[in-house]
Amino acid sequence: MKNWHWIVLGILLIASLILEFTYLSDYASHWWNHIPAFYALWGGLGCAALIFISKGLGKFFILSDEDYYDA
Repeated sequence: MKNWHWIVLGILLIASLILEFTYLSDYASHWWNHIPAFYALWGGLGCAALIFISKGLGKFFILSDEDYYDA
């Protein structure tokens, strides 16, 4: 990734944390709203899970043997 991608991701993370602590601090309808930075962590873990699952599916369904067309 390029450096500006990391900068944008950092800004989005900070904005998400600020919004969570300002707007959602009074909104405690679920137990997970009491965990600090829950939505940022949940989003990061969800993205990582999507990447690993898609890589696994790609290896399983898309990649073929080197001599696939030779047979």
